[in-house]
This record gives sequence, structure tokens and C-alpha cells, in this order.
Amino acid sequence: MVAASHPDAAAAGAEILRAGGNAVDAFAAAAFALAVTDVSQTGLGGGGAMTWWHAGTRRAAHLSFYPRSGAAAAWGRQDSTTARLQGRAAAVPGMVAGVLEAHGTWGKLTREQVMAPAIRLARDGFIVSPLLSRTITSSRAKLALDSLALQRFMPRGEALRPGERLVQPELAITLQAIASGGAAAFYRGPIAAALASKVHAHGGLIEASDLSAYPVMAMRPLCAGWRSFTVLGAPPPMGGAAVLEMLQVADASGLASAGGLTNQPAAVTMLADVMRIGNADANRWRGDPTVLRVPARGVAQAGFASQRATLVGGTLADTVQAGTPTPFESTPGPEACAALDAYPASGIAEASATPSPADAAPTDFSNTSFTSHLAVVDGDGNAVSATTTVGVLFGSGVYTGGFFLNSAAANFDARTRGPNRYANSTMSPTIVLDGARVRLVIGAAGSQYIQPAILQVTLRMLAFGEDPGSAVAAPRIHASASSREVEVEPGFTTDVYAALLARGYRPVSRVADITFGGVHAVFVGRNGTRIGLADPRRDGVAVGQ
Repeated sequence: MVAASHPDAAAAGAEILRAGGNAVDAFAAAAFALAVTDVSQTGLGGGGAMTWWHAGTRRAAHLSFYPRSGAAAAWGRQDSTTARLQGRAAAVPGMVAGVLEAHGTWGKLTREQVMAPAIRLARDGFIVSPLLSRTITSSRAKLALDSLALQRFMPRGEALRPGERLVQPELAITLQAIASGGAAAFYRGPIAAALASKVHAHGGLIEASDLSAYPVMAMRPLCAGWRSFTVLGAPPPMGGAAVLEMLQVADASGLASAGGLTNQPAAVTMLADVMRIGNADANRWRGDPTVLRVPARGVAQAGFASQRATLVGGTLADTVQAGTPTPFESTPGPEACAALDAYPASGIAEASATPSPADAAPTDFSNTSFTSHLAVVDGDGNAVSATTTVGVLFGSGVYTGGFFLNSAAANFDARTRGPNRYANSTMSPTIVLDGARVRLVIGAAGSQYIQPAILQVTLRMLAFGEDPGSAVAAPRIHASASSREVEVEPGFTTDVYAALLARGYRPVSRVADITFGGVHAVFVGRNGTRIGLADPRRDGVAVGQ
């Protein structure tokens, strides 16, 4: 089963499964296809992360290939304002390196086989979806900065309409070069030189030497026990710790035993509290774990969750303060996590600067939703949960080789920026195990909405026993650590709004289709049945094989 945010990408993954490929082969095919079809959200110029479960060996792994700053000292000096400028927003992309690293390590088929669907989609074109048409329209000013991008996406001076065909010959050439020459074809030679030159023309900092030196991080996944399950999450610089923490806080506070959300006022107010707690810790404990102390293991520990759960239902603060997970870094975790050699305690002393008040928080991309998630489970029970992105819609807007460069440099702040560092992200590709078998492969798109969306859908499926399709489509809320406003999608009972007000929150109605995240998942029943799930807030589908 393959679930992805575009029908052609899900079909590409299923095509590879039919050809005898495994879950990683299907992931690679779908990820490259998404780089063609979900181009406003992801692409060769971006990055991502993937969590992998190998059923035969009962082993888990994680690859992080998020964009990274280069070697120049100037990367540590630019502030959040300059980092939002077109060229300066682009960091060194890791997408190609990461997907090919995963495929080369765990895939069965050839690189040419798994990339063939993406090359075909770029060369021959695909039918534009309603979502892509809308994102082109909303990004008109950005696309207009490059004449070739304007020609491809707004050929008559207006966005391509749903039903029209988008052909990307330059991207097809780049993809073919990668299929023939591997990662070296992208990170060295003409493609890399053209990329660095284009970035420099827009005032950016990427050098050809930064591209050739880009490293993929092979890591152990975060791990936590939750109810009767073992949950594998994405370690820093990704945001999986918040998902594991919020699930455990939901359990420790009693929320996970509430039986539902849509018509349960008390449960929804508890949910808002849980989200604010998790978001407070996520905003504080982030950054590149190779240079900064990020106690993600402590955040994911049951003891820390129990401590933080005492805040649920307590005095409502305007801003929730982050907790101190460091003492929990060394406490033993569940036996199942120890057996998987899960993510260890940080061995790095705190080395980051204290941010000034004006530069303390991550870049706020409120009212936007971007990134792409895919989930795969193959016939042997192997699974991949993977999230990829170019940052904000169409990334930095720098267009070269038929792809857009990311905007990840805008994710750095005074605490996290510096040369040769990975930007931090909320992306959280997650796998839930029931014993040694996959039960749920899940993740989401949507920036700050990613972790809360995963929390709510997982609770509905695995704690409340809701139908998986209904759980994904059900209304959601979103609450941030620094505000009493709670965004609420239509569908909750009016008693929920009254309960939020009585708690001291300010409910705000939000009808913004893709804003609340795009969850894509594969649910596996106890009898092995695969149920593929694509969020109706996006244009994706699930395809079985």
C-alpha cells in the first residue's frame, strides 16, 4: 500500500511494488514522482527525512537529509530578516542525496527503475490538480521573479488550471542525469555549478563545494512506549520528539481514555492543553544535534511526559513555558526501545547562543501549509514513513535545472544558526508497532500543524478505535504555546466551543482546506489488512497492490 499527496506519485510507488520492489524502492519512486507533481511542496531542491522498519530483521533506521547551511562564516551572521530574502533563504539541498542513500542501502531494484516514473511524468507531463493550481495562483509574485518558471507554471500570464498538462523538460533532463550518474550528477558538475551560480545571482550563500560535501545523517529513531504500542519517531533536527511527548502526555493526563473528540468538550480542552505543552517543548529543544545539545530522548521519555501532564487542566497561562527534559535523558526506556537500539542521550554540551527576544522563535509561517508526506507498507511488512519539503510554497523561489530551491535557511534563528548546520523542522515521519508488526505508518505536511495533526489522527485510530478513514477526515484543532487562541475546524459540536471558552481559550473558526496538515498513512489491521489513507484536505490518494 502506498499513500501519497498526489495520485501519480502514489501510482509510481505501486508500479514499483508490482515490479518486485520493496517499501524503500516504492518510497524512492514516489518521492521522486512527488518532486515532479507536488512541485509547490517538495522537490529536488529540498530535503526531508524517512523512518524505516525492516520486518525480516525487526530493525528500525532513520535517515535525515534536511537542507543544511554551507561552510562560509556568513551563515552564522545573517539574521531572520535576511534569511527570508530569496537567495539567502536557500540552504544546501539534501533531497537527492537522502533518497538515493536510502535506496542504495535498502532497495532491491535499480536506480533507473525507481526513477523511471518521475522522468516520464516530467518529460510527458501530468494533469494539474486543483491544489497545485491554487498554490501557483497564490505564489504568482514569487514565480514571476524567474522567466522560465513563469513560462512553465503561468504560460498565459495566469496559473495553469486544473485539468491542464504540466510538462517540465528541464526537470526531466535533471532527473535523467541523476538516474544515470547517481547523487554525484546532482552534487558535482554542471548541475551543481548552475545551482551555485543561480543562488549567488540572488544574493545567496551556497557554494559548489557545499554541495559536494553534503552529508546524509544516518540515525537511530526516537522510541517510546505508548499504551500497548512502540512508537518510532524522527530525531532532531526533525520534530518527532513532540509527537512522542504529546501522545504520552495524552495518556498520562487521561485524554487518551476519553473515547473521542468531536463531541467530547472536556477531551478537546485537554487536547488544547496537551498541544500547547508539546509545542512549548518543541520550540525550545530543537536544532542540529551534531553541534547543539538537543535532549530529544529526554523529551520522549515517559517520566518527562508524566511530569508535563500535571499541567493539563491546571492554571491556564498566556504562554506555556518549556520543561527541562535533560534529567530524563539517562533514565531507562521501555525494553522494546532498548532492543531496537533507539536514539541515545545527547553527548553535546549546550553550545548555542541565547536568542534575543526579537529573534527567539522559529520563523512563523502562519496561515500557510506546505511539505509532502508519503507512507508505504510492502507485502513483507516492511514500512517507510517519509516527509519531504522545499519549505514554503515553491521554496525560496530560486529556480534552476527545472526545480525550486528550498527556503530552509529561514528556519534558523539566533539559537540554531551557524555554518555547516542542518536547519530544524517540525517534520515527523512516524511508525507505530504492535509488538514486532507495523500497525500504523503516519506523518503529515503542514509546518507547525504537522505534530498536532499526527497526534489527533493517531489518538482517533489507536486510542478511540475510530474508523481510519473517518479519523483522517475528522475535524482538528490547533493550539500554540504562546497564545490562548485555539483554531477549530468545522465539525465539532457547539458544546466544544463553549468548553474552550470556559477554560479560558479563544476559539477561532478556521476553514482553510490544506492548513490543518495533510496526513497520509497506512493502517494495518491485526489480520494484516492494509488500509491506505489520504487526507481529503489535499489531492492525494492511496493505491494498493
